[in-house]
Amino acid sequence: MSAVGHDVPKPRLFRPMVARDSNESHRAATPLELFTDLCFVVAVAQAAAEFHHAVAANHAAAGVISFVMVFFAIWWAWLNFSWFASAYDNDDVPYRLLTILQIVGVLILAAGIHRMYAGDFLLGVAGYVIMRVALVIQWLRAASQDPARSRTCRLYALGIVLVQILWVLYLWCPPTLKVPLFFTFVLAEFMVPVVAERAGRTTWHPHHIAERYGLFFIIVLGESILSVTLAFQGMLNENRFQYQAMCVVVGGILTIFSMWWLYFSRNAALALERVLNGESLNGAYVWGFGHYFVFAAGAALGGGLASRVDYWTNREPISALASGVTVTVPVAVLIAALWFVQLRPHDCTIRTFGPFASAVGLVLLSTFSPAPEVLTGIICVALLVIELRMESRNHLKHVHG
Repeated sequence: MSAVGHDVPKPRLFRPMVARDSNESHRAATPLELFTDLCFVVAVAQAAAEFHHAVAANHAAAGVISFVMVFFAIWWAWLNFSWFASAYDNDDVPYRLLTILQIVGVLILAAGIHRMYAGDFLLGVAGYVIMRVALVIQWLRAASQDPARSRTCRLYALGIVLVQILWVLYLWCPPTLKVPLFFTFVLAEFMVPVVAERAGRTTWHPHHIAERYGLFFIIVLGESILSVTLAFQGMLNENRFQYQAMCVVVGGILTIFSMWWLYFSRNAALALERVLNGESLNGAYVWGFGHYFVFAAGAALGGGLASRVDYWTNREPISALASGVTVTVPVAVLIAALWFVQLRPHDCTIRTFGPFASAVGLVLLSTFSPAPEVLTGIICVALLVIELRMESRNHLKHVHG
């Protein structure tokens, strides 16, 4: 492992937590990061399952609000861990133990998701306290061992503590204020890295961060595939087979694989490199924070596809329109977010905006069709084909130009 200050091998028991090199070659996700992601899968699965249950019980509006809030908690915990690791992962024993402590917090958060959908945030906040204690210790350790960025690290630690106090107080706020206060505290969360990075940039690695986000997107899409598979399996177990349910599977596969292909059709690391070498971190904030919509929409899609299986098999009292919306709206958000965070930094012209905007509109219109899941899948495949053909033409022009 090549990093600043790591030229001389150190004992694995303890290594100085100095800044990693932003230009370090062959930087990739570590086994510990991959293991942590697997633990986050548990929380993502719980969020998607509870969203599906809320829709099935005809509580779609409340389910959407709860899903938005719960998924933010999952994603923000993952984001904080990933960006810190990109700058300061020294892989010694204290770092591993503190990461495992964060994993414990994630699992407690996952265990509390069912209650969070009912408005009880006690377990969720408890899990967050555990994760934040571990992360604050990591930042303080970095502050003591990286003098050049000591102020930045202390600001991160202070900001995290202050916002976490707000989340603890959140447990006693009146039910009518829970939603507005939640989004107010979310803004406070966003301000922590913005303020801290002004004191001095952390040395996050653009290729490492791009890989970490890509891996999490794969996890989210995998959870969507699992959701529709379990719904289809439940239908077969109850001997309620309907050929329309097969259409849900086909449409879901077309949509999910198209979204995967579109996401990885651009090298996000190249755009992040330009941000890292520029004067402003605004592009990194837009890219990093904007991925919430990519990940949340991808996870919600699984619950929507499962709801469509319920509709076709009459397993739950859900209407055609309500179940259709749970598929088309997440896909429309996902398409728009993919263009905004992945394609726009490379090509913000009408060449990419036009097809993506058209696809968003057509997907939303497909809500009112007899089989929105199939039509949505076809639209996603068409968008993929258009994007690949246009990109191929541009590449040929560049080569021969």
